[in-house]
Amino acid sequence: MSNTIDNPVWNNWAGNISAAPQQIARPGSEEELAALVQKAAQSGQSVRVVGSGHSFQPLCATDGLLLTLDDLQGVVSADSTSGLATVWAGTKLHALGGPLLAADLALENMGDIDRQSVAGAISTATHGTGAALRNLSSQVVGLRLVTAAGDVLEIDGDSAPATFKAAQVSIGSLGIITQATLACLPAYRLHERTWAEPFAECMERLDERIAATRHFEFFWVPGEDVAACKALQPVETESWQVPEDLSGLSERLRRYIGPERVDWSYRIFPSERNNRFVEMEFAVPAAAGPACMQEIRALMQEKHPAVQWPVEYRTLAADDSWLSPAYQRESVTISIHQAVDLPYAAFFADVEAIFRNYRGRPHWGKLHSLTAADFVALYPRWNDFLAVRQELDPTGCFVNEHLQRILG
Repeated sequence: MSNTIDNPVWNNWAGNISAAPQQIARPGSEEELAALVQKAAQSGQSVRVVGSGHSFQPLCATDGLLLTLDDLQGVVSADSTSGLATVWAGTKLHALGGPLLAADLALENMGDIDRQSVAGAISTATHGTGAALRNLSSQVVGLRLVTAAGDVLEIDGDSAPATFKAAQVSIGSLGIITQATLACLPAYRLHERTWAEPFAECMERLDERIAATRHFEFFWVPGEDVAACKALQPVETESWQVPEDLSGLSERLRRYIGPERVDWSYRIFPSERNNRFVEMEFAVPAAAGPACMQEIRALMQEKHPAVQWPVEYRTLAADDSWLSPAYQRESVTISIHQAVDLPYAAFFADVEAIFRNYRGRPHWGKLHSLTAADFVALYPRWNDFLAVRQELDPTGCFVNEHLQRILG
């Protein structure tokens, strides 16, 4: 039986979003979940699902039924011959690495935070960095989805191509993902090198480093005007020199710069994020990435010098998921941050104006002010997505106030 809490208060990880659902339920099986959804839909309740609460938008907020998939975790199957692994959607990314390694498998790429649930990461197009690497949603080859009617659909690109392309990135608006089948790689080790250099030098060599490195990213650290760079390579491909002495680095830079290390990929990708913050991230066309970054730097230096949180610069390959920010577009993603207890609205609005000028597409789980009128112009398959949504959820069971503004 599912565990339930009546009239609770829910807060996201950052603490900038709260909600007061009628009930939080923790189903112990797919069958229990389907029954809860069907009952809520019949009574006209909005149903949302929370993973780890790492979205900065009110994606999970509802005054109806809030579901957590914390009892639907683990690897269902993993096959090193096919490279496929089926996992429960409530599984946290940090809990996948060990079981996949036991099957000699690994995710193709990961972001630098691994606290999210699989379903949450898929639904918001979470990604890592690498010009030849796509987001996590693109690694999905099959899904099990509970609809508002309580039905369980098994979908993939062959059996239901349109539904599948919509469901790969759906912001939780089509139904509830219960299982995902992921295309994995044979387990591999990564070699991590981090270093600091002047921002101008980083930008001068940016194209070279992106082309030469499987995973390259940097954080621009305002105030010091220094880039904290990180390069990850499969251990067989290249050896790196021992980094320079770190004793001369500021305390801020030491958060990003450390000794070289080699380990299994899932242990190398993530970094610790202990301080609470809010974030905005947009994906812009790859060719526009450097110019966009330069504008943001100039804005922060001239108008927002008090903001000391770094700006993250990553690369992302194009994909074909209809609502992926990298849909049919090689992309650069740029992320700005601010402490959650400091003013950020004016700063974020000014940076968003720059992103909009470059036809940026926002990360679905991070702060932005775009609405349906903006998205229909940014996503070629937007109306096709809405048609699938209408078919699967005609009464709007999985739509909250935030999604109403986004979906129209």
